Amino acid sequence: MSYFVTGGTGFIGRFLIDRLLEREGTVFVLVRKSSVGKLDALRPRWGGEAGRVVAIVGDLAKPKLGVSAADAAKLKGKVKHLFHLAAIYDLSADAESQEKANIDGTRHAVQLAEAIAAGCVHHVSSIAAAGLYDGVFREDMFEEAEELDHPYFRTKHDSEAVVRKECKRPWRVYRPAMVVGHSKTGEIDKIDGPYYFFKLIQKMRKALPQWMPTVGIEGGRINIVPVDFVVDALDHIAHRKGLDGGCFHLTEPEPRRVGEILNLFAKAAHAPQMTMRLNAKMFGFIPDFVVDSAMSLAPVRRIQKQVLADLGIPKEMFKFINYPTRFDNRECAKALKGSGIAVPPLEDYAWRLWDYWERNLDPDLFIDRTLAGKVKGKVIVITGGTSGIGEATAYKMAEAGAQVVVVARDPEKAAPVMARLKTLGGKAKFVSCDLADMADCDRLVATVLKEFGRCDFLVNNAGRSIRRGIASSFDRFHDFERTMQLNYFGSLRLIMGFLPAMMKQNRGQVINISSIGVLTQAPRFSAYVASKAALDSFTGCAASEFNDDNIAFTTINMPLVKTPMIAPTKLYNNVPTLTPEQAADLVVEAIVYRPVRIATRLGIFGALLHAVAPKATQIILNTAFRMFPDSTAAQGRKEGAREVELTPEQVAFAQVTQGIHW
Repeated sequence: MSYFVTGGTGFIGRFLIDRLLEREGTVFVLVRKSSVGKLDALRPRWGGEAGRVVAIVGDLAKPKLGVSAADAAKLKGKVKHLFHLAAIYDLSADAESQEKANIDGTRHAVQLAEAIAAGCVHHVSSIAAAGLYDGVFREDMFEEAEELDHPYFRTKHDSEAVVRKECKRPWRVYRPAMVVGHSKTGEIDKIDGPYYFFKLIQKMRKALPQWMPTVGIEGGRINIVPVDFVVDALDHIAHRKGLDGGCFHLTEPEPRRVGEILNLFAKAAHAPQMTMRLNAKMFGFIPDFVVDSAMSLAPVRRIQKQVLADLGIPKEMFKFINYPTRFDNRECAKALKGSGIAVPPLEDYAWRLWDYWERNLDPDLFIDRTLAGKVKGKVIVITGGTSGIGEATAYKMAEAGAQVVVVARDPEKAAPVMARLKTLGGKAKFVSCDLADMADCDRLVATVLKEFGRCDFLVNNAGRSIRRGIASSFDRFHDFERTMQLNYFGSLRLIMGFLPAMMKQNRGQVINISSIGVLTQAPRFSAYVASKAALDSFTGCAASEFNDDNIAFTTINMPLVKTPMIAPTKLYNNVPTLTPEQAADLVVEAIVYRPVRIATRLGIFGALLHAVAPKATQIILNTAFRMFPDSTAAQGRKEGAREVELTPEQVAFAQVTQGIHW
């Protein structure tokens, strides 16, 4: 017994060949001449049976699949089963390519089957052949398909029609549901179907704690089956006698709704569950012309394009949110009875699908994630670059080949930093500047542009922090003035100075080191938080204005970092902090990914609490305010006076609220 398989190097095809090799006979596989190597690359998976897999050179787009007369003569009368799997399974593919591959390719496969007198043609169609049929679509239904306007649905339907109407050999049709990875290994070869929503789930996991309830969407029932079920069922039914002319739905008997499926994958990803799910049908009352009018607006189109690009979701996927079709699979169930072949519950293998995707297919894996790929040869200005976060950042940039401009006030402190930067390679320059002096800021901008001609990255890191309660600051208005002068006006002056050059070169990035305190509004830091909040607000406005100039603005709401700035507050010796190197890694993340904001989950949670439960949040913060003492200086005690040791209660509170300044 011999087999002929089209699409044998594809995802379903390679697993089908695994099964066919468990039986006797040769497996002939159609491959383009340029793709013979692709088939050879799969041979190791078949081990000692690989010699039974024989390549037949041809082309899906040519009559009789482009198989030569000599090969056709060799195959004639020997092929018991011809499996036609080759097709385009892609919602976003253009109509012309889908017509050639799906419709013409099927017609050419039928022609070859006739020419070689194949025993039976097994056409792997799809549930897409039903279109968007509203109701239960049975296996004996075909002409009843509805809403076939999309080329994916139409070509799947029309290719099946070719088999039904033109094939003179015995035939069987199989309609798999949406095929996902292997239920035992998670293996999949491309992002499709539910995988399009994995990036959204991943972003939710990074932004929010797992236990936080979120709002999601609910819709129709989506039929999902793993590839191992599809090939097991296909192999079993193909070898059953007396089933010619039948159609078999390789589907999940009890499909789940969209929201349930997304929650299963969210659980597998350790991401927040979508506890409240809004049914997409509730928006059905909006007339189509209103939706079409809104989507025709340029800003709406740009927003849609950007959001979908960030998440990697093709807009065609939204056709499935309210998917209306259910699939009866009684004929398939009857054919599989007693075989032990059944669709495994999604909850049993969702974690394997997620794990395989995140390890092998996550689009972020294919981005140039190296810092050197972003900054090599570029000019990066780092303020506060002689200590703490700024110093650690400068070293990372120099190691990556950037031209580093270190900005600080004291040349003596800069000397050892510059010496080390020179040993790391790249070009480094120190510029002394008092960022609280606007004229000095202007001189810095002029110096950089004169020597380097541009500024590709500006890292506003220099800052002043004051830890003092407001009641202890009634006679210290200058604390608010000096923090605002350095943290806000100094940074703003540099941004305004470098922006014209960035606009001219049509690229650039401004990275502002802000504070978790802006999100949590921690007490005792009113002067510091207010100055950083002002910078955050300016950044938000500027980001919108310069979005189409390819100039990115990133705010890093930095948690507590062990730097010289916090050294005077001795209680920080007993609470969790980041190292300067860990903080510098966040700057690296900002450059590699260019996000709008980088913040800890605790910081985001704090901002959310202020939004949804402001009174309760104030009570929590007031408790923390009373729990922790003022600094020695704020209490009017002499410098060097013995600090009061933290109580177990204070230590526990600091551990729970890691990174927040108390």
